Amino acid sequence: MHPAIINKPALPLKAELSLPGDKSITHRAIFISAIAEGRTKINNFLFSGDCLVTINAFRKLGLRIITDKKNKRVIVYGKGLLGLSKPNSPLELKESGTTMRLLAGLLAGQDFSSKLCAGKALSLRPMRRITVPLRMMGAVIKSKIKKSLPAGRQEKSKIEEYPPLTLKGGGLKAISYRMPVASAQVKSALLLAGLYAKGQTKVIEPIKTRDHTERLLKLFAADIKIEGLKIRIKKSKLISSGLIDIPADASSSAFFIVLAALLPEAHLSIKSVGINPTRAGIIKALQKMGAEIKVSKCQSVKVSSFEPVADLLVKNSRLKAITIKAKEIPSIIDELPILMVAACLARGKTVIEGVSELRVKETDRISSMVTNLRKMGADIRLKMKKIKGVNSECLEIYGIDRFKAAKVKSFGDHRTAMSAVVAGLLAEGKTRLDDVGCIDKSFPEFVAILRRLLGRNCIKLS
Repeated sequence: MHPAIINKPALPLKAELSLPGDKSITHRAIFISAIAEGRTKINNFLFSGDCLVTINAFRKLGLRIITDKKNKRVIVYGKGLLGLSKPNSPLELKESGTTMRLLAGLLAGQDFSSKLCAGKALSLRPMRRITVPLRMMGAVIKSKIKKSLPAGRQEKSKIEEYPPLTLKGGGLKAISYRMPVASAQVKSALLLAGLYAKGQTKVIEPIKTRDHTERLLKLFAADIKIEGLKIRIKKSKLISSGLIDIPADASSSAFFIVLAALLPEAHLSIKSVGINPTRAGIIKALQKMGAEIKVSKCQSVKVSSFEPVADLLVKNSRLKAITIKAKEIPSIIDELPILMVAACLARGKTVIEGVSELRVKETDRISSMVTNLRKMGADIRLKMKKIKGVNSECLEIYGIDRFKAAKVKSFGDHRTAMSAVVAGLLAEGKTRLDDVGCIDKSFPEFVAILRRLLGRNCIKLS
């Protein structure tokens, strides 16, 4: 545990900022480079806890990966679709859900057995959403099975599957699969499995989710076609593009965007941010709330063309309440915790529909965020609402003038912790957070950057 005391900053937020690489793209860059033919250099690699888990897993699968943390660079020596080796021990994936789910899809196509083990929190996250379609394709998967209470808390318990997962892959056949839950991780797992399947695999999404996997597969010459919510992929040889430039993480940027929008006299420029339309929901939502965010063409850093990138200029603004519909949630799912912070200080009642997926992240993020923000004076209410005939959880957040200092918890979740830090910087008095160490999972530099921008006394580490 790494406790911290958070104070309202004495210095104004006026800076130009370059942030670490996108976590989602970093994971996928390793995955696809590993099964491609040729050497791939990955620039602006995110050296976070989760991404290092992915590197370690592929090293145990026989891959040569050279890391250069100083220059934020990784070189992967790809071995082709069938170049991975049977690991001599279980793959320990700690708390990385992306690694767990994508690796299940990839290993389903290998002709050897493997076991995927998880840390305490990841062992409680549902896996049936990937085990069911992978079994339909022919993979043999064993898991921990028990009854689970659904996220909405209003339905009867059901059978769910959890890590560890033991897989015997190979001999896959293509399927057409309509996903019941919008999930980029599930979609990516099935597309990776589809590279090994006989025939054409078709995945149909209920709502468009982040498409980094599809973009990288195209870059590496996969036989993939995208038509709206339908993605088709065939068994195909991947050829390395040679270079991947990873843009700054949109989700990590969100914490600084919200802080700049709410801190008096703030003027913040963030360089080379990924603005993929399937990830740009947070920018659109904040602009709709009245945040002054200028999106301009990236000039300072050369980036590869497979992802759209822009520079952002954010100024202090007076925010107003909005309604966010359930169909918008996939493009904003990781940013909802910090958006809740912004909504607390916006005028009026903000409504966020269809938030149930927050219950099955690293922690129950509805519970963690509501608990913390209520301690800080927020007026947040949970409601059940029928959306397309299904009971769904919604949040109603009534704006307040300011946060008050309180003792809050990270709940072991990086995004809950970072949201608490931002709320603490906006509060009157000293906010005490029990742990900032969990932030290393996605953004190890977060606290150091804030202390550099706002002064060391704004976050005192104990």
